[in-house]
Amino acid sequence: MFAAAALAVVFAVGSAQASTLDDVKARGVLNCGVNGPTGLTGFGAPDDKGNWTGLDVDLCRAVAAAIFGDATKVKYVPLGSKERFTALQSGEIDFLARNSTWTLSRDTDLGLDFVAVNYYDGQGFMVRKELGVSSAKQLSGATVCVQTGTTTEKNLGDYFRTNNLELKSVVFETADQARQAYDEGRCDAYTTDASGLASERTQLKNPGDNIILPEIISKEPLGPAVRHGDNQWGDLVRWSFFAMLIGEEFGITQANVDEMKASSDNPEVRRLLGAEDDMGKMLGVDNTWAYNIIKQVGNYGESFERNVGLKTPLALARGLNELWSKGGLQYAPPAR
Repeated sequence: MFAAAALAVVFAVGSAQASTLDDVKARGVLNCGVNGPTGLTGFGAPDDKGNWTGLDVDLCRAVAAAIFGDATKVKYVPLGSKERFTALQSGEIDFLARNSTWTLSRDTDLGLDFVAVNYYDGQGFMVRKELGVSSAKQLSGATVCVQTGTTTEKNLGDYFRTNNLELKSVVFETADQARQAYDEGRCDAYTTDASGLASERTQLKNPGDNIILPEIISKEPLGPAVRHGDNQWGDLVRWSFFAMLIGEEFGITQANVDEMKASSDNPEVRRLLGAEDDMGKMLGVDNTWAYNIIKQVGNYGESFERNVGLKTPLALARGLNELWSKGGLQYAPPAR
């Protein structure tokens, strides 16, 4: 009995010592799960040279910058909706940064932890202008393209049932297949997250011939997920995102981060950028972790505008993703 107890203690100590952060440091590269198989413009997609960019990709880069001081030390693993959570559970990826909705079942049954919301979204509908539809409530009897195995498919059924509408859904394995079918006229409407519709519209043959209807039929808090039980790793991913938010809140940018670190008299700014105290030690990384994030990736506002903002093909307004101080929902706890 005593021998068994001793073995249990040894196993527990070994398990406690083993961590994702240790594994990533030893490997020398971060394995980050992103949108696949071909990506989602503005959030995570490769360019013609194979370089990944996007709002979600910037979170991968931020975590790499925090760990290694080098935002390029990332291996991007493209994942479809069906395999994304399995890849995280199995350890194929270190965390998932792939427009995934935080739900109760995913947070519990799947053994995952969602550590932040980097984009507040909601499900919508896209239709061709020639259809003459101005509201989703006019879609009764229309055929709707949707990706199977997603919260999108469930929300679609709930919305049509609640509003006593006749639903004729046409389901597809991937978002690419659903978009292509809609573009070919096989469906009257296409539904997914509103941000996804803005992204997918840029891939259509004639983007200007299509409109996104005004109704938002669900809450879709999208954010990074990690495996349940490794609190230190969850803290690091969470605070890598929060560092970008705090950076924007205090006006710290890629261009002025060196000046702010050297001359700011704001205690929170100085703690964040490593000019005083040792916040990095608490996360298991160097004290310049947040400085490296903002220097190499930028603050949240810079990332948003660069990837999905009004001057990009997606032309998304900040809306709910504005800082709390400007009427939005993006809010970071204090760095102290």
